[in-house]
Amino acid sequence: MTPRYLGMRLATFVLTILVASTLNFAISRLTPQDPIAALLGRMASRGRTVENGAEILALYRERLGLDDPLPQQYLNYMGNLLRGDLGYSLAFFPIKAEAVILRALPWTIGLLSVATLLAFTVGNLLGALAVWPRVPAGFRWLVYLSMPFSAVPYYLLALILVYLFALNWSVFPLGGAFTPGSVRGFDLATLGDLLHHATLPVLSVVLAVIGFWALSMRGIMATVLGDDYLIYAQARGLRSRRIFSHYAMRNAMLPQVTALAIDFGRLISGQVLVEIIFNYPGVGWVLYNALRAADFFVIQGVTLFMVFAVALATLILDLIYPLLDPRIRY
Repeated sequence: MTPRYLGMRLATFVLTILVASTLNFAISRLTPQDPIAALLGRMASRGRTVENGAEILALYRERLGLDDPLPQQYLNYMGNLLRGDLGYSLAFFPIKAEAVILRALPWTIGLLSVATLLAFTVGNLLGALAVWPRVPAGFRWLVYLSMPFSAVPYYLLALILVYLFALNWSVFPLGGAFTPGSVRGFDLATLGDLLHHATLPVLSVVLAVIGFWALSMRGIMATVLGDDYLIYAQARGLRSRRIFSHYAMRNAMLPQVTALAIDFGRLISGQVLVEIIFNYPGVGWVLYNALRAADFFVIQGVTLFMVFAVALATLILDLIYPLLDPRIRY
């Protein structure tokens, strides 16, 4: 990997975060709604007495820096971002927005990592085996059976799974991460309860994308089979299993790694909807509650997290790609 290649990728990553942060700041300031006034209005509409509303409104605006000139607000916003400060959560004041997001972050990372790894691995393996000689015909049918699920949106597939396996057959719980009232600890019972609740959310993400990986891998693998290096490997007397894993699939995986970086944003947005449907305590559930409460600073933080996650995943794959294919330099 050349320094020029590394420098270009890092510069692109920083520029992406800078532009996203600026847009994140600008869009929230374009709305005519005052977040503090809206919060007090909702409290009053629910029958709660709000005494000294004007004083509270002025105090909140001063504390959150909403009365400063717009350029000063932008400089304060960017300076706070560099320190990891996203501002105060309006719904959980005086708790910081980053604290609200960080509590949900492990759940989202865990769910996304498991779902992406399963879908990418199983889908590519099925697609590669579907065109490999001397493989049972059942693998080919698995590819075709997985394709209809890819046409179903994440949220609709999640609702179907809830209806079938939670409401109709009661195999899995409706939502949440643990059984209400259960005792949690570092033991097998807690792990089993966690996996039991995470099965349907993971399955809804996996089923929605596994057909895409299988079909695309099938097409790439079909073009690889006639290449000279495979014929040479067969002439050397290498085992079919070694030719499949070390030669055919390794070269066919290169476009799939690129597709993974491009598709990562769709995976994150789809998981947000899945977390909302299953009441899963991840970033998607935090975003849903923040939108309901007009918690602008938490909404900004979640949006920025999604952009950062996609940009970081793309950067990591860009840095890994030259290791997979030494011909890539720029």
